[in-house]
Amino acid sequence: MAIVRRSKKRDAILRLMRNTKCHPSADWIYQQLQEEYPNLSLGTVYRNLNQLSEEHVIRRVGVINGQERFDADIHPHAHFVCNRCGAVLDLPDYAPSRHYIQSLSEQYEFIVEGHEFNLRGLCKDCKNQFTLEETVS
Repeated sequence: MAIVRRSKKRDAILRLMRNTKCHPSADWIYQQLQEEYPNLSLGTVYRNLNQLSEEHVIRRVGVINGQERFDADIHPHAHFVCNRCGAVLDLPDYAPSRHYIQSLSEQYEFIVEGHEFNLRGLCKDCKNQFTLEETVS
């Protein structure tokens, strides 16, 4: 396994991710850190996010509205993703139990190396806006 050197930029990316409740994209992180690190490139942000994800320090949430999103909370939990606005909400109390995953592994004879649980639909704001649009029409 390659040794990954720490850097100020890598530390700043991780610190920013750990201090936000949003599920940022590389572009969002780049925009937030650009003033503090004027020579930071978007490529550097992507490389560090990929490395942190491979090291299981952060996790990928998925591609939402064309941008991959990340989460610094690596504890087992589910996400809700709004199909309309792209909001990502943590559902900390909802994750498949180890017992459930183990029973699936035994039933279907596979080995689970990781799992993701994402729900998709309309968030509260988009649902209310959608209902309002239907009433006006």
